[in-house]
Amino acid sequence: MTRFAQDGRRAIFWEEPVTGIDPVPALDVRPCPQSGVLVATPVLPDGLSGAEREAAQRRLLDNLLAAHPGDLIRWYYTPMMLGFSGHLDAACTVYDCMDELANFKFAPPELAGRERDLFAAADVVFTGGHSLYEAKRDRHPNIHPFPSSVDRAHFARARDGEAEPLDLAGLPRPRFGFYGVVDERMDLDLLAAIADARPEWSLAIVGPVVKIDPADLPRRDNLHYLGGKGYEELPAYLGSWDVALMPFAINESTRFISPTKTPEYLAGGRPVVSTPIVDVLRHYGDLQAVKIADTAEAFVAACDEALALARSDRVWLEEVDRALAQLSWDETFQRMNGLIGEVFTRRESEAAAVLAKTIPAPVVRTAGRRRPYDYLIVGAGYAGSVLAERLASGLGKRVLLIDRREHIGGNAYDEKDAAGVLMHRYGPHIFHTNSDEVAGYLSHFTRWRPYEHRVLASVRDGLLAPMPINRTTLNALYGLNLATEADAEAFLESRAEPVEKIRTSEDVVVSKVGRELYETFFRGYTRKQWAMDPSELDKSVTARVPTRTNTDDRYFTDKFQAMPADGYTRMFENMLDHPLITVETGVDFDDVSDEAAYDRLIYTGPIDEYFGHRYGPLPYRSLRFRHETLEQPWFQRVGTVNYPDESVPYTRISEYKHMTGQVNPRTTVTYEYPAAEGDPYYPVPRPENQALYKRYEALALDAPEVTFVGRLATYRYYNMDQVVGQALATYRRIAAREGRLEGAAARGAAAAAG
Repeated sequence: MTRFAQDGRRAIFWEEPVTGIDPVPALDVRPCPQSGVLVATPVLPDGLSGAEREAAQRRLLDNLLAAHPGDLIRWYYTPMMLGFSGHLDAACTVYDCMDELANFKFAPPELAGRERDLFAAADVVFTGGHSLYEAKRDRHPNIHPFPSSVDRAHFARARDGEAEPLDLAGLPRPRFGFYGVVDERMDLDLLAAIADARPEWSLAIVGPVVKIDPADLPRRDNLHYLGGKGYEELPAYLGSWDVALMPFAINESTRFISPTKTPEYLAGGRPVVSTPIVDVLRHYGDLQAVKIADTAEAFVAACDEALALARSDRVWLEEVDRALAQLSWDETFQRMNGLIGEVFTRRESEAAAVLAKTIPAPVVRTAGRRRPYDYLIVGAGYAGSVLAERLASGLGKRVLLIDRREHIGGNAYDEKDAAGVLMHRYGPHIFHTNSDEVAGYLSHFTRWRPYEHRVLASVRDGLLAPMPINRTTLNALYGLNLATEADAEAFLESRAEPVEKIRTSEDVVVSKVGRELYETFFRGYTRKQWAMDPSELDKSVTARVPTRTNTDDRYFTDKFQAMPADGYTRMFENMLDHPLITVETGVDFDDVSDEAAYDRLIYTGPIDEYFGHRYGPLPYRSLRFRHETLEQPWFQRVGTVNYPDESVPYTRISEYKHMTGQVNPRTTVTYEYPAAEGDPYYPVPRPENQALYKRYEALALDAPEVTFVGRLATYRYYNMDQVVGQALATYRRIAAREGRLEGAAARGAAAAAG
């Protein structure tokens, strides 16, 4: 639990009670010298009943909090603490669900009921990994996975050759080690099998023995139980091993674990051998330094491989360090702190709405058109809005920005529906980019919510498999156990069909993965999306979707992936909130072109429309959307599920709460139906269409008074970040031109004066 006192932030960690000799309950409170956290240990008389223990702790807790007044955040690692703290009035309640505690040995019978109560009380829930998140996610509307992070600097000390611990100094090499609690999660039979198979190896087990009888531990001459050690001591033990072990049993108690020791071992520069724990496979299974084995024989063989790797030139550490680069506790803190901040922001907004009884209107200015403008910009989507902001803020230009729709933001426009769910009117928009410039620019106008998009495809008999195709997809679809990238690559090569010359979208896929996977995932979806067979479409259509041999199930792999914390529309409103920008919506270019006074034109609409369809219309595919609000907290497991089957009329269903992180007892989903008529969305990628565009492009080159920018004006399918990048590049060219013009005028004036 955390207290915010008037003199600053105060954190209190409430420990499990201990038994004392005093008949009166007492509380031992001491500050942690490193963190300043107050550690509170209840000291209770022996012989109290369960109800008496909770009543005593409640009194002790109330007295402690009375001494530290302020707003309270309750932070729970176990539901069992709710019994004596559930009465507290909290500004925010966090359930940090690290494990499926109900599956642990000797779990209290009342734990399941307490957890239900804690889910009901919590404002936000964190889980200790993705597997646990997937198991719990339908139990709370605001739940987020947090796989284990690592203090890299602390465990990297193991690479520096610290002094060897005394209880390891006499053990012969090679040494294999484990640190952690020794309980029902450890496969004791496997431990014995390793010791028996390699009697020349030293196996060091560091950690307390809990919930199992020490007499049940396997005993061998080369198997050493060293007891519990402090956190500060762990790097020295890790540094004295050659290989780190994770010999977990595969049972109910390990079904959802995401072991913190995996990144710790790797940060210490030690190869890891593990049994097939799902989250280890998911996050680390593709690393050369992590070996996964599901039988005793395979585990010993994997240990041999890991030992050879440890004795190699250690180039493999470069891959490890790249994988760990983003796994910091600082980043975890920032994300968790942001989610807690959203709880406070939401409550403040709700309170303000009650007081104001209204929601303030968007920041969009309108004004008469006859005042002189430097620029008229047609289209208030990304291209037009970015250029309007840059020209106003960067060059001091007066800008009139118009859009035929009744709103700004183009296809990225989002709004709250009748249920209060923030949804995207024109289908899901997921922001991702590798451009620091684009991410940095947009960050001036929005806070971000980290989000990595995941897509499942509904294929055979309703099986939901990751898309793009990865190793998990192949294993699920064919009942395989492909364990490495090499295994997956070999399988795909066995399926691939050679194509002499790659010309079409069908050629791209069949040449990579074969006809069966092509027909399962691509053909039907593409036929629905484009109303054409992939054999009729340019190879660029399916080349955009990769095929992976690892287990990365993210749809995008860009280094920056996030959603605007307050939505896209608010981001656009902030972007256009400038006194030199006038915005008019619900008007066409033809409505203002003759009336408005402006010097230059920037056009982001369809280029063929600007030229009156002189050579005929450019072909586009459109979309029709069906939005539904459901009386349930969740509809599907991920943000988007694709439906490649041609018998299903829609191509995908998207659920927005995955993307926005909203808390709402209801959910909104969108069904997408490709259409021939409607707003232009996707240029149809065929050679004859590009040839037609080139004719319009030639007209544009002969119209230097107009700047054409954006998807529709350049007949390209751009991602959002690409449009922003194009707009910023266009602004730089305009700024350079303006600078040259101003410089020339100044030189002319100087010459005249001379």
